[in-house]
Amino acid sequence: MPLSKKLKILLQSKKFIILSLIFILLYILIFTKIITYETKLDLNDNTYSGKIESFIIDGNKLSMLVNGEEKVQVTYYIKTKEEKEKLQQSLLIGDQVILKGEFNIPYNNTIPNIFNYREYLYNHQIYTTFSADTITLSNQTSFFNQIKTNFMRKIDKVGSSSAYLHALILGEISYIDNDIYQEYQKNGTTHLFAVSGMHVSALALFLSLLFQKIHLKELIGNTLIIFFLLFYMFLVGFTPSVLRGGLLFIFLLINKKFNIHLNTLVVLYLLFLLLALINPFYIYDLGFIYSFTTSFGLILFSKKITGNAFMKLLKISAIAFLFSFPITVYNFYEINLLTILNNVIIVPLVTSILFPLTLITFILPFLNSILMIGIYFLEWLTKFLNAFAINLVVPQINFIFIFLYYIGVYFIYKGKFKYFLFLVILTITYKLFPVLDRNSYVYFLDVGQGDSTLIVASHRKYVILIDTGGKITWEEEEWEKKNKVYDASRNTVTFLKSLGITKIDLLIGTHGDIDHIGYAKNIMKNIKVKNLWLNYNMVNELEKELLDINLPNNFDKLPIINLNKTIREDENESSLVLYFNLENINFLIMGDASKEIEKNITNTYSFAVDVIKIGHHGSKTSSDKTFLTKFKPKYAIISAGRNNSYNHPSSETLQTLNELRIPYFSTQEKGSIEYVLKDGIKKINFYPP
Repeated sequence: MPLSKKLKILLQSKKFIILSLIFILLYILIFTKIITYETKLDLNDNTYSGKIESFIIDGNKLSMLVNGEEKVQVTYYIKTKEEKEKLQQSLLIGDQVILKGEFNIPYNNTIPNIFNYREYLYNHQIYTTFSADTITLSNQTSFFNQIKTNFMRKIDKVGSSSAYLHALILGEISYIDNDIYQEYQKNGTTHLFAVSGMHVSALALFLSLLFQKIHLKELIGNTLIIFFLLFYMFLVGFTPSVLRGGLLFIFLLINKKFNIHLNTLVVLYLLFLLLALINPFYIYDLGFIYSFTTSFGLILFSKKITGNAFMKLLKISAIAFLFSFPITVYNFYEINLLTILNNVIIVPLVTSILFPLTLITFILPFLNSILMIGIYFLEWLTKFLNAFAINLVVPQINFIFIFLYYIGVYFIYKGKFKYFLFLVILTITYKLFPVLDRNSYVYFLDVGQGDSTLIVASHRKYVILIDTGGKITWEEEEWEKKNKVYDASRNTVTFLKSLGITKIDLLIGTHGDIDHIGYAKNIMKNIKVKNLWLNYNMVNELEKELLDINLPNNFDKLPIINLNKTIREDENESSLVLYFNLENINFLIMGDASKEIEKNITNTYSFAVDVIKIGHHGSKTSSDKTFLTKFKPKYAIISAGRNNSYNHPSSETLQTLNELRIPYFSTQEKGSIEYVLKDGIKKINFYPP
């Protein structure tokens, strides 16, 4: 028997697939979980040097991946418009750069179930970040890196469509306006802007048709396609999804040329083994997971993709949705059920018109205005479709759900279509799990230099959010403005959805300062709010925006008493001070009330306090000793941002708490703080633990 035939039989045998799968899973487990890695750099050093692997200039922010002794994520804030222009002209991928500044170890997520930046960097073998104060460039790089940088610069010079050229050609989404990108996220089409197998296949198909048109020999044409794909993968940085798309196309060409006749699924599996062996951390890359999972589904169901062009596209979209559903809800807790139809409408527009037009515009920049017409139409169409979105929120699922889900998909593949109902019942069951929870929860969320308290009653009878946090922003010049602006309100929204919360029964703003209600409007855009309660002083601009929504204040499921009746121009003096009892635990939320307000409460009220949210982030203007002595809470919570400019909490407040032997937890040190309640305090959790 010929060697090639023996190899084919071996690679397609169940024994090989099972044994190799066990091996690769153990390999991944050992090298990503059992073996741990940490930086070998001296974090006290204030200098670092290495080669620039990638960079992005967004407004006044320069982000670079620099590889010296190890990979380090670098941030530098540009000081002037002239400096920005100079950097845009002089930065080169592959440049040797000398940096002065400060090393930092990134934080884990301090709100449960949200994106973990530290884990993300770790999975990309990056263990530290660097805040640069100065940058010195050598302008010495390789020929290919110069080509790559010049490619990026040429895109920058195209004009108003440059952001979409970066996205559709290079897969770099950072240049797309943040609000627009969120619209794409809502309708499930962001995959169009992450260069993947779709882009690779489109390019390869275009080249194949071109070479056939000019009657180029098949061997020469395929060789040129392979070299082009390798160069394209280099341009986009060898991202896992591009590697999957490009290498699969190359492997299938080889499979056909040398008559190996391996099943396409086997070729895909061998590629998975190869990439996992090269870098086992690929298994945690979302693009890698999506790419292989949807490719597996499309190849598996390929014989069922029949009919006219529309029906084929509809079936492809449905299969991709079916296989990616648990990945999406596991990571984002929400999915638009109309994603299938959205893709049927938008994918042809992007792949058949906009993507080819971006390539042509790159070569012929004067076509920029024509491309912009298509972009404006795409953005309008996206917003129009989102008006009809049917969003399904599924609380945090586990691997049991994922396992059972794909078992159901397997039976659907076998023709047992009644298992669609099984998938629906499985999803509804997980969606309803929180209603069965008999515990109540109070979360003191880490929102930086701000306040936010979430109350979740047993069996989800009600949800209350007291304050939202917020961040003061400063007016920036046009050149300083960023496309990607970090909005911490999205963390709160994501966390709420991870709990399966789609509505807030009562939103309370203790007062109108931005660090207390600054994120309210953004949260209300994403989570339905039924009742609103603000303090009683003069309405400022932030409060007016909320009151314009015209919500009632009829909530009565949890008696909450406001202890501060003072109405003054000063927001802090008029801050609501809230007292309530939940599961036989008395809570006192002080807002930003001052010592004078505390004195009034001391003279007027007498009750037990179990947990107090310390006033004004632990400032010395609050937490009077007499006040704390009278109510003597069992626990105190301080919400304050790390390294905040106000030096909250003050040493005076901490000294008072220590003298009175009141245990306290600060969001600075503990992250978000969770009280699990059931007829008392059942458990206290911290995030990160």
